[in-house]
Amino acid sequence: MPLRREYVQLLSRKIAEELVEHEMIELPEGYGLAEQLFQIIDDEINLEDRINDEVRLLLNQYQDQMRQSGASYQEMFKLIKNKLVRERKLVL
Repeated sequence: MPLRREYVQLLSRKIAEELVEHEMIELPEGYGLAEQLFQIIDDEINLEDRINDEVRLLLNQYQDQMRQSGASYQEMFKLIKNKLVRERKLVL
């Protein structure tokens, strides 16, 4: 179950506040650290969804060939997804 955006925003704000409060970082006035943290965390959370979308797009392009050869959509999905993850050195 993916994290809700509201929770990620809250988490981002809390991390930014803690970093400043414990004097681990200094920020210029008005610097939007929480927003940047939110964007980074949100991108990471949605990484698998983007990979899945890319795999679906690829499989749709070869749908006829897969049907003719009797290849399983689920097996091909797993194979291509694992290949993309390995090639890009991603951690899901």
